[in-house]
Amino acid sequence: MAKYSEKAGEKVEKTMHEMHKGTLKSGSGKKVTSKKQAIAIGLSEARKEGAKVPKKKD
Repeated sequence: MAKYSEKAGEKVEKTMHEMHKGTLKSGSGKKVTSKKQAIAIGLSEARKEGAKVPKKKD
């Protein structure tokens, strides 16, 4: 299992809350309903902010 930084964990937690409230949107503007997609969005946002997150798999 990959080890994520605390900041990355907080970002994923925030996106999960947004998903459950129904306010999380994907890049195309549609509402996110998948847990996996919400986690991916959270990790992507954390990566943009410079948090310690493993590289994306190709």
